[in-house]
Amino acid sequence: MKVNISGHHVEATDGVQEHVDEKFKKIASHFPTLISIDVILTKEHNENMVEAVTTYEGVSIAVSGKDNVLYPAINKACKKLDAALKHRKGQLKGDLHKKPEVTTPEIAHEIIQEMNLT
Repeated sequence: MKVNISGHHVEATDGVQEHVDEKFKKIASHFPTLISIDVILTKEHNENMVEAVTTYEGVSIAVSGKDNVLYPAINKACKKLDAALKHRKGQLKGDLHKKPEVTTPEIAHEIIQEMNLT
């Protein structure tokens, strides 16, 4: 899996790149069909924001994490992306299961209406 890192008002140093790679590589082990993740690091008004965008099974998934410090913001975005991917995977698995067939008996009031009580 390829992790593309870009910065907006933030320099993506080697330490930041290693931390991002380490966190997002864990996601790659759970979701082997992921091809790439685009990570955008932004700093505005003394607040760091990390956005992660990827495509999983035909659906674009985007998450963001905010914090005053960059590393916790990366961790928050990583956790949100993991949760979003698990949710999508659950939706796909749920669609594969056979839907239950309705086997309820006739409603009691319908049976009573058909009876001749006189």
